Amino acid sequence: MASITVRSLDEDLKRRLRKRAAENGRSVEQEVREILPAALNQEAAPARNLGSAIHKLFKPFGHTELDIPPREAMREFQHFDETLDDVRS
Repeated sequence: MASITVRSLDEDLKRRLRKRAAENGRSVEQEVREILPAALNQEAAPARNLGSAIHKLFKPFGHTELDIPPREAMREFQHFDETLDDVRS
């Protein structure tokens, strides 16, 4: 079995850990042995991206189909090779 040492533990966290261990009738060390596997064996929540978050937020409102506007002819390409004097005249 491996051993670990945890330094610079927050005093409040240490106090709460001691209290929890006492409530469960265990030593602090045994309490940590119980907490670590439980915390590490939990399935990680699937990563969500912004699109999924937005979808989840608006899903209760139902689906809305939007009309796609017709494409228009492209505007004429702007040529920047003219000099400022050519543009002003």
